[in-house]
Amino acid sequence: MRAPIVSGTFIAVRVKPNSRVSRLEQTEGGAWLAQLKSPPIDGKANEELLALVARHFGCRKSAVSLKGGASARTKLVRIEGPSPVLQNVA
Repeated sequence: MRAPIVSGTFIAVRVKPNSRVSRLEQTEGGAWLAQLKSPPIDGKANEELLALVARHFGCRKSAVSLKGGASARTKLVRIEGPSPVLQNVA
């Protein structure tokens, strides 16, 4: 059996929950940092992260999914479709 081909863009995001403001930014080294207002309880911070990534890259929330790190500070996020990372980095 072959593994299914996965399309889309993957980004690793370092998450800081319980922040004053919600924002997603790329650091000088190219890493992504998400500051989230939500606490890391019952998946609230993960839900906010997915919505924040979708808003930042201008795609549907359903096109963004968490592929790894559900309970870790560093998360692997998948964005379906053409590479939004290269289109919306400024």
